[in-house]
Amino acid sequence: MAISYKKLWKLLIDKDMTAVELREKTGIAPNTMTKLRRDEEVSMAVLIKICKVLDANIGDVMDLIPHD
Repeated sequence: MAISYKKLWKLLIDKDMTAVELREKTGIAPNTMTKLRRDEEVSMAVLIKICKVLDANIGDVMDLIPHD
């Protein structure tokens, strides 16, 4: 399965928040933000931090996409 964080980027736009602001509020490392931009796997702890800051559920920030 592939991962997509398109929902995260749309949610940031809806909440008028930049990726830099998200990184600062969550305390996640810059290389983790790069992984998110590249739709790569990140830890559950990172996803939970993001969800707490955005007051969202994991399904609100990511999708699992089955391989064809």
